[in-house]
Amino acid sequence: MNRYEEGMKLIEESCGNRKDNTIALSTIATGSGADGFPRPSVRDVSAYYEDGVFYVTTSAKSNKMQQIAHNKEVAFSVCFEGIYGHGIGENLGWVLEPQNAALRTKLREVFADWYDDANNEQDENCVILAIRITSATIFRDHGAVRYKLDLVNKVEVE
Repeated sequence: MNRYEEGMKLIEESCGNRKDNTIALSTIATGSGADGFPRPSVRDVSAYYEDGVFYVTTSAKSNKMQQIAHNKEVAFSVCFEGIYGHGIGENLGWVLEPQNAALRTKLREVFADWYDDANNEQDENCVILAIRITSATIFRDHGAVRYKLDLVNKVEVE
């Protein structure tokens, strides 16, 4: 197993197995700060991980979705897991769209404790956000062990 595969295995062990992960998701606000520069925006979200992608249920009207519509580049950190990186945000559409049926079933299972309280599936603005990871850093033992992964090219980078 090469280091890229080792790093991906660590992500799977930490985030996979139908776990409800808390990630800090960062986007770029559509407005500028007082100095005129783009302003980052961050919030914690519950996310389901599978095959290099985090999935989140949210409202299409939320700030994060409005910001991703303007700039699909996002950053994330898996809370308390020593994993952070970048990705591309994509609105997969209404949770009840036929193409989302299998994924919706997984999300309802993983988020069972709170899904119905937080999501109104009858509202077409109840959507699935996919965060396709493009790069990730995994650290263990207070940084003594570190993996820097390029998920686009499937390699570890220096």
